[in-house]
Formats: sequence, structure tokens, C-alpha cells
Amino acid sequence: MCRWMAYSGSPLLLELLLYKTQHSLIDQSMSSHSAETPTNGDGFGIGWYGRGGKAGLYRSIRPAWNDFNLRDLSAQIESSMMLAHVRATSQATVQETNCHPFRYQNWLFVHNGEVFEIEKFRRDLLFAIAPEYFTCIQGTTDSEVMFYLALTFGLQNDPLGALSRMAGFIEKTGKAHGVEESLWMTVAVSDGQSLWSVRYASDGEAPTLYHSREMDDIYEINPDLRQQLGRDTRVIVSEPVGRFAEMWEPVPQNMSLEVRGERLEPRPFTPVAA
Repeated sequence: MCRWMAYSGSPLLLELLLYKTQHSLIDQSMSSHSAETPTNGDGFGIGWYGRGGKAGLYRSIRPAWNDFNLRDLSAQIESSMMLAHVRATSQATVQETNCHPFRYQNWLFVHNGEVFEIEKFRRDLLFAIAPEYFTCIQGTTDSEVMFYLALTFGLQNDPLGALSRMAGFIEKTGKAHGVEESLWMTVAVSDGQSLWSVRYASDGEAPTLYHSREMDDIYEINPDLRQQLGRDTRVIVSEPVGRFAEMWEPVPQNMSLEVRGERLEPRPFTPVAA
């Protein structure tokens, strides 16, 4: 399983979250708390929004802990919205186009989990992707297929609805090919203004996911963060970062989150057959 994090809030240097935090995402690339994949060294990527709201992207097949370009870039790039991912591959090869985030125009997407036995029905999933998106596929991961299915099912107009239709379509297609439980995921997607995230699995055992608490609560736990993180800060992570576990709330199974500014709205998540 991979590890990812998503940040929304006042502009800050990316290195603060990627490097200058205890058990940061870079640390997790070497020593995650996950018993299945304690090392996530099969590439990484960061996506951020800069001038004009355009999505920037830097991906590499190098282990995140051993990329000096990433360290230099994160010390210079300041953004109010960022998605970062460190990869532990299950089937797809180690290549740059298989590293997250995936990008389409101003949309960024990261995923942790898998489409189980996708080799049995990948062809059907690919055929369902709209022609205007199909030619954008560059890699071979199940995650990228999920992203372009979500775009096909209306991500740009109805993000959470599109994610539910994507999940429902994958499960329906999997069952048609004899795969009763096909989907495990935590995902995050952003258009640069808002952030949406989902924790879901066909068997009810999705990978872990956490979101930060209200900033007033966090300031009481660690007053030093008042000088670094604004009141509109929200962070979603595969596993907690920092020194204080009480700063984080676990996201329940089958739950979605929508983040816009200071507002974080949880909602139940149910796949819908598209």
C-alpha cells in the first residue's frame, strides 16, 4: 500500500509538511507504520497549485528520501493546495507515468489501495472511459484507470458523485467477471479550490485515513503551530504526521470528506452503479 497526504490552507512552503515534521511523508517512504508495506520506495510525486490556479506536477521513480531535487523544490515552492504521494507498487511497473498524482487540466488525483484482480476486467474498464479522456492515459496502473473513469462519470461537475459512480462501476464490472470484492481505496482529488477525499473498500476494510482537527484545537495541543499554520488549514493523510496523535481524527469506513477553506464536511459514501 502507498502513502499520501493532501494539504489545504494558507500558502506554505511544501518542505514544512514533506520534511520538517516528525514522521513526515518522506519518513513514511522509508518507515511507514503499515505492516504490509513499511517501505514505499517505488517512486513519488507532488502536485500543487501555483500562479493562476494551474496545477504543477513533479514525479520521479527515485525513492522520495533519495531525491535532492525534491528537497530543493519543496524549499522554494509555496502553495495553498498540495497533494503528495509515495508509492509501493503491487503490479504495475516502476515508471514515471505510473507515479501519482495523476493530472488532467487543473485536476489532481492520488490513490492508495487496489482494484483486485483487475487483469480479469481491465479491458471493460478501459472501454468505458470516454474518448476525450482515453488518449490522456499514459501509464498502466489501476489508479489511473480509476481517475479517468471518474472524469468520464462527471468529476468536473460532481466530484463525490463521480467517485461513487466510478466505484460502483468497478464493483459491478468485477462481479460480472467473478470478482466479488474488487475495490480498496483511499483517494483524494482537487481542482485547486476544494479537496475531496474518500475511504472505501468492497469488504469494509479500506486502508487507513485521517484528517486534522479544527485549528483552535490544534493550537491548544501545540501552540508553536500558530505561527506556521493558518486557521483555514486542513490536512488529510494516510497515517498521522507530527508529534501529537491527538491532532488527528480517523476517517470512518465508507466516508467521504469535502474541504473548502476552513470547512470540512464528512458524508457517508456509497457506490452507485453507473
